[in-house]
Amino acid sequence: MRIAVSGSIATDHLMTFPGRFGDQFVADQMDRVSLSFLVDDLQIRRGGVAANICFGMACLGLRPILVGAVGHDFDDYRSWLERHGVDCDSVHVSELHHTARFLCTTDRDHNQIASFYAGAMAESREIELGPIAERVGGLDLVVIGPSDPDAMLRHTDECRQRGIPFAADCSQQLARMEGPEIRRLIEGAAYLFSNDYEKALIEQKTGWSDEEVLDRVGVRVTTLGPKGARIDIKGEPSLHVPPAPERRKADPTGVGDAFRAGFLAGLSWGLSLERCAQIGNLTATHVLEHVGGQEYELGQKEFLERFTEAYGAEAAAEVARHVRCHYP
Repeated sequence: MRIAVSGSIATDHLMTFPGRFGDQFVADQMDRVSLSFLVDDLQIRRGGVAANICFGMACLGLRPILVGAVGHDFDDYRSWLERHGVDCDSVHVSELHHTARFLCTTDRDHNQIASFYAGAMAESREIELGPIAERVGGLDLVVIGPSDPDAMLRHTDECRQRGIPFAADCSQQLARMEGPEIRRLIEGAAYLFSNDYEKALIEQKTGWSDEEVLDRVGVRVTTLGPKGARIDIKGEPSLHVPPAPERRKADPTGVGDAFRAGFLAGLSWGLSLERCAQIGNLTATHVLEHVGGQEYELGQKEFLERFTEAYGAEAAAEVARHVRCHYP
């Protein structure tokens, strides 16, 4: 299954605040917030939604196609991704801008406040999917991840025009987009990814109820943080998939991207939606245990052992027939 993942490619600047954000807000002065947080740590890591998803898929043994725009400072990052099995031949390199930057502060409860500088990502609207499909012999699925809003809309429209199934993942861009744009991104999606907060925001901004959203997409996948994930299909009972237990909590940045990587891997192997979500949950747990979206290692032996512990031997046997982790 040939899967292209479009979206942001960025450098992450990750900081930690030892207190709680909520303790710093004054209820009757929320219309004029002015806050500064003294952080304890700064770590610079490889990131971006599309790059994180592709890295996770590649670590599970696939060769995903990364689609996005970067600056000339991308050479080392490209080498890292290609060394792990990501196809970077369709990444657009800007002549004018640096690769995007993500600046995020995480508090003691793992709440986050973040800013994103687009940089070269603004040029991703210039990328056409047709030549990519021709280069790789066709596309079976395109993930429309958060990127330049115009690029997201263009990629979605092109998928419809070319008859390529697509997965909608508006994510961080929900804050910037309005109802008509979000409706245009979601309509006809084979899969719709969001977390539970984004699910509510989608419904609020589009004016569609949950049922009306399900009328317009094939499968709705909602991540629930420490509660796992839920899968909804029109006319069928909701499927709740419990999380894979974590050994420690380091940083939540990139956890949702890792879930998508595991879920998409399961899809590419033709597994059930339950198995897809289980693989997604365990991949996400690996990210939660490290600082940064690509600092984890998926070892074949350990991954299958942890999968067995979380979901049982029968489920693990199904997954073992397909997964080929980058590390032994």
